[in-house]
Amino acid sequence: MKKEFENQGKLICNKNILFSIVSLATKEINGVIGLSKRGSNIVARTFQNEDFNGIKIKYNSNGMLIVDVYIDVYNNISAPDLCFKVQENIKNNILSMADIKTAKVNVHIVDVVVKKEEEDEN
Repeated sequence: MKKEFENQGKLICNKNILFSIVSLATKEINGVIGLSKRGSNIVARTFQNEDFNGIKIKYNSNGMLIVDVYIDVYNNISAPDLCFKVQENIKNNILSMADIKTAKVNVHIVDVVVKKEEEDEN
């Protein structure tokens, strides 16, 4: 059965909710340590954005989201594969949870960390 929704209002989504969705979607991917704290100072100074915590969200002229996420990763991962998984997970989670389409998801790897077990072996 097809449901039609005509003139029932509009969806308003707080930016903090989008930050939470992006943060959780990013951390779900194996190989991601978390959002980068080191890169936030550089980016915050560059863009004068006070709500930056490893995530930058803006809308394009078509009303679609552009997401930049700055992450720290482990050294034994394939960067292209990891970035693709992060991009897809963010797109899918935003679409399913907030019904907002994303135009771009840019993944920036800020730091690569050696796993603790590998450090102990050397």
